[in-house]
Amino acid sequence: MTREEHLAFCKKCTNREMDLKQGLVCSLTKEKANFINDCRNFNLDPTYQERFDDTEELHNNVVKSIITDDILKKMKSEQNYSLAVISGIIVGIIGALLWGVITLATGYQIGYMALAIGAGVGLSMRYTGKGVDQIFGITGAVIAVLSCFAGNFFSIIGAIANLESLGYLETLISFDYSLLVPMMKETFSIMDILFYGIAGFEGYKFAFRAFTEKELEDFKNK
Repeated sequence: MTREEHLAFCKKCTNREMDLKQGLVCSLTKEKANFINDCRNFNLDPTYQERFDDTEELHNNVVKSIITDDILKKMKSEQNYSLAVISGIIVGIIGALLWGVITLATGYQIGYMALAIGAGVGLSMRYTGKGVDQIFGITGAVIAVLSCFAGNFFSIIGAIANLESLGYLETLISFDYSLLVPMMKETFSIMDILFYGIAGFEGYKFAFRAFTEKELEDFKNK
């Protein structure tokens, strides 16, 4: 075990003692810890307060595995699926429109827009829905992928409008939607599959309510 791993135990133990030369030592042996995995003399100090991590977010499954049923029930009572879906769709549409605008402005279809859409959809659902149930992640993934397809579609509409000197809304209304699938296939590439997949993953991952260790502990004590 490393010194850091030993200290994770020693700093919580009533048998700890500070030595000016060695640092934290055991008051029983007057030496630094040298045990493996656990110490038979360990005695938890009831006055010690754990310093919970306030930087790294815990995965949704990890959160569920370390909380009681009562805490989980409390979290679920704060969920708002309808609001999460509405906010996800709104952000998805905005992202799709931006995708179309940027594609027309640059002349290139930028696949990285899919990543921004996935993150935007997921995060908007997280903050409005506070979801912990699986349905939030699945919905976030679906909305993110559909928004990416919409972004490609708006790019096609914009290109046709410019080519025919028509208004974008006029082109959208008069477009022959029987040609949608062939045209989408024509503009689709292998890289799009990768970007769409990542967008779906982000939409899933970010859609859940997030907690750091400290935030989770604070929530428990509310």
